[in-house]
Amino acid sequence: MLFTAAEIAHRLQGEVFGDAQTPLKSFALADLAQPGDLTFAENEEFFTRAEQSAASAIIVTGTLTSASKVLIRVANARVAFAKALALFFPEPTRPPGIHPSAVVAPSAQVDPAAYIGPNCVIGERARIGNGVVLHAGDFVGDDCQLGAGTVLFPNVTLYPHTELGERVRIHSGTVIGADGFGYVLDTGAHRKVPQIGNVILGDDVEIGANVTIDRGALKSTVIGRGTKIDNLVQIGHNVQIGEHCLVISQAGIAGSSELGDYVIVAGQAGISGHLKIGSQVTVSAQSGVMHDIPSGEKWLGSPAQPDKQTKRQMLAIQRLPGLLRRVVKIEKKLGLANDPEN
Repeated sequence: MLFTAAEIAHRLQGEVFGDAQTPLKSFALADLAQPGDLTFAENEEFFTRAEQSAASAIIVTGTLTSASKVLIRVANARVAFAKALALFFPEPTRPPGIHPSAVVAPSAQVDPAAYIGPNCVIGERARIGNGVVLHAGDFVGDDCQLGAGTVLFPNVTLYPHTELGERVRIHSGTVIGADGFGYVLDTGAHRKVPQIGNVILGDDVEIGANVTIDRGALKSTVIGRGTKIDNLVQIGHNVQIGEHCLVISQAGIAGSSELGDYVIVAGQAGISGHLKIGSQVTVSAQSGVMHDIPSGEKWLGSPAQPDKQTKRQMLAIQRLPGLLRRVVKIEKKLGLANDPEN
């Protein structure tokens, strides 16, 4: 797709410095750029590499100038980079229609503008909205609702009563609405507690590949608007996640915990059940959260504590070998080295 620098600047709400009619045919990293490519630089180091590259134009922030390259100056180079990629590499569109191999229940409602791919199954009373795309092998259970513009990539499973907002994206292998892990010990055996709730995903939620989100026991498991969940994440039953949160790969959130808005749960972190995590909290990678966390705090470690406290403990541990050597020397001077009680 071909744009002029002026057209790109208009789309990015930026300003051109140099020849505004410079044609731009693609986007590339500076190290790989060819003539006609657009690249970006969010700091001076990246800018030096971009200016030395073959790219024809550079997206920049601030007051950087160039005598050899066309510059498109924007408020935030990384945000503009994301927008520019979408211009040059738009997502493929699917023509509306239902593939002959798909199985659609008679009572299901499928919008005429939706695309239903090969071997998809849509259950009774399911509602598929305008522009929804179901790739091959998707399963949509009874009474599910999919909002306009939602995309399910291949082999996604939605258990019955799952509700998806608009523009939700769910990647391959993800299972939404499986039974929560609920059991009660009864005369020496684990009796299953029926899980009769559902899962609700807000607008603009994106779920990575091979994620599992369990339905609630009696109510809904809820993922708030704009939240993004990475691959290989487990969300337990009755969990409530707020808006615009980030949950990174291999993290796990146990049942009935509640997260506020703009929470970040980093990779391999675990949050125990029935906890309340405030808004704008960051849980660092591999942390194990056992307690409620007030809004605005950053916690680290296992068990997790406020990050400054954990860092002080880490520094203290690093000093232990030296402290132990000093203690041994002091004991020798005091004649305590062979004391059986030490």
